Amino acid sequence: MSEIKLLALDLDDTLLREDLTISFHTKNVLKKVEESGVIVMLASGRSPAAMDRYARDLGMHKRPGYLVCNNGTTILESHTGTVVKEFFLPIEAALAVYDLVDAEGFPVQIYDEGTIYVSRRNEYADIDQKLTGQRQVVVDNFRSFLAAGAQKMVIPGDPSLLRPLETLLKTFISDRVTIFTSKPYFLEILPPATGKGEALAVVAQMLGIDRSQVMAIGDSMNDESMIRWAGFGVAMANGDPRIKAIAKAVTNRTNEEDGVADFVEQYLLKRRTHAG
Repeated sequence: MSEIKLLALDLDDTLLREDLTISFHTKNVLKKVEESGVIVMLASGRSPAAMDRYARDLGMHKRPGYLVCNNGTTILESHTGTVVKEFFLPIEAALAVYDLVDAEGFPVQIYDEGTIYVSRRNEYADIDQKLTGQRQVVVDNFRSFLAAGAQKMVIPGDPSLLRPLETLLKTFISDRVTIFTSKPYFLEILPPATGKGEALAVVAQMLGIDRSQVMAIGDSMNDESMIRWAGFGVAMANGDPRIKAIAKAVTNRTNEEDGVADFVEQYLLKRRTHAG
């Protein structure tokens, strides 16, 4: 394994425990990783507002660094909040997705400035609100609202119903957008050729770090491009089997058991100590 210089971490079901906190032990380990010379960054499907508390919890507002938000459609400087890059859905493609999804009876969500905008109230938007702490607003003429521009769309629904919808969308429109599930009950629509992996490539280039020197850890299908792109892609023990299948390694412990801390202790800290 090449010497790792950049460690990219997903939040939900990876770094975060079930109570949506980062354990004291994990924070300690990540601090040691940074002291050893590795840059630690967060790469999440969450919006900037929903990532801020965790970035601050890890002290990322005190030093130069980057955050990958909205599954890669937004890259921020962690210490200033300045947007480095952002990507938007092509309007025609977004409206085509909306029309198809709406005809199939599903609601749609988009995000901006700490707010979840929904085409209609649904139980999954309520879950999203609890997970992220963002407020929820129902928009009457959602199609017109969407036409003003969005970085990503989320289609919430029962996982068993979202699977055939995902197949339908990929059949008719996958060449114009990026489609994957994040949570099993969230189907995400992003701009074409956009994702955590593409955003991670941008950050690595800005930092002058080769992909062989990047480790990425995640658990779900929104982490696929990141885990494929990184020189050392790692899946969580509690991760989606499809992610485990493409990763170079799988953690021994789950997110509830400080799986990230355990893995980086073994593969980054101990190896560096022995090398030193």
